[in-house]
Amino acid sequence: MTSDRTTTTATAPTPSPTPSVDAAASGTWTLGDLPVRRIGFGTMRLPQTGAALVEDTVPRDRAQAIAVLRKAVDLGVNHMDTAAFYFSRLRSANELLNRALAGPSGRYPDDLVIATKVGPARDASGAWTEPARTPAALRAQVEENLRQLGRDHLDVVNLRVLGTDSVAERFGALADLREAGLIRHLGVSNVTPEQLEEARGIAPVVCVQNMYGIGVRPEYAEFVRHCGEQGIAFVPFYSIAAAGREGGTTAAPEPAEILAVAREHDATPAQIRLAWTLHQGPHLLAIPGTGDLGHLTANVAAGALRLTDEDLTRLAKAHAPTGP
Repeated sequence: MTSDRTTTTATAPTPSPTPSVDAAASGTWTLGDLPVRRIGFGTMRLPQTGAALVEDTVPRDRAQAIAVLRKAVDLGVNHMDTAAFYFSRLRSANELLNRALAGPSGRYPDDLVIATKVGPARDASGAWTEPARTPAALRAQVEENLRQLGRDHLDVVNLRVLGTDSVAERFGALADLREAGLIRHLGVSNVTPEQLEEARGIAPVVCVQNMYGIGVRPEYAEFVRHCGEQGIAFVPFYSIAAAGREGGTTAAPEPAEILAVAREHDATPAQIRLAWTLHQGPHLLAIPGTGDLGHLTANVAAGALRLTDEDLTRLAKAHAPTGP
């Protein structure tokens, strides 16, 4: 006797593929003539563990630092932010970039854009010294970056400004080095709107690097918009660390609005802070830094987060609790 029932073999359900993480999801912006993905990488934290830019720090394991840089490139990051004054007792951010991404051939990835900055200065012990203010001192810093990175020109050099005095002589010195072929594009950092306009009267400015983030300098909103209207990238630093600055994130509790949005997107507060930054305009570039591979992947993944209008309204309360 035969059965008219068909025998089937049970199979396990096919697992959903893990979404790939790629900095391309954050979109792109062009610095002068150099296209970069809007999620980049800042190297300030790479030479040491703990707080950065202080004398007594613990150097980071070299292999770990190099692995983070190479993973960043694997994840599609092509905008690196660095400086010759980013170093610890045994590690230099520029040297790590050179070793990790140029290697013995001395050839960096073709699409990689390295932005550095000049102005502040530290001696060999790590102590802060008198900033570079003369053309000769600024040229020496540019040449030091070239030597450490192993390059014959720098893609972007930001003049880091300390104070509110005129930037004309210093920016003019960098403009001369641009004309000489040592620098491709110029930017400014830690500046007022007036200093930006002064610099623009001397040479084209492709980016502004200022401290900005949720709850940090909400009064900069108009400045941020102005940069976008002029085609200038706004590159905030400490967009995750906020008040923690060089020390990184602090133990202070996150605002309730950030926590609520993070829960709804199954994301971390740090990812929401980065996503908020990118939602402030297509000219906003993020340069989060870390020495941890997991944090790196999470930071790059934040570029794919899409916040709703409701999310942005809630986060606006965390950014400026008392209103604009």
